[in-house]
Amino acid sequence: MFPALIQQLIDHNQYPLLSADEVDGFINQHHYSVLFFCNDAKLFPESLDVAVILPELISAFSNKIMPAIISRDDEMKIQRHYGFTTWPSLVFFKDGGFLGTISKVQDWDDYMHQIQKLMLSEPTSAPANIELTQN
Repeated sequence: MFPALIQQLIDHNQYPLLSADEVDGFINQHHYSVLFFCNDAKLFPESLDVAVILPELISAFSNKIMPAIISRDDEMKIQRHYGFTTWPSLVFFKDGGFLGTISKVQDWDDYMHQIQKLMLSEPTSAPANIELTQN
């Protein structure tokens, strides 16, 4: 179960909660998308800060980026696919292709600059390049 701030993203903001089997379909369905990996907010309290910041970022980019929350049950499996090791993390995509990751809480201007740079870049292979459907 998620803390209230993160659960609110799912219930109130209607951000999809994705399992490993749903990630590829979601990122391929949207021109720009971002996956929120929050892990355990007790261990990584910055996840709560990102839960507050994420809707503001989505709004700042005119809702062009579709957000989703990664299920805690599959989070470690999916995380290995994208090669980041710091929590919380936002992983960005363009037409299903990997753009990059922003980890931890950033200054607003840093978020804006990094996201703009990611959106202007061409997708690459995910760093770990592991199929999500493998066991």
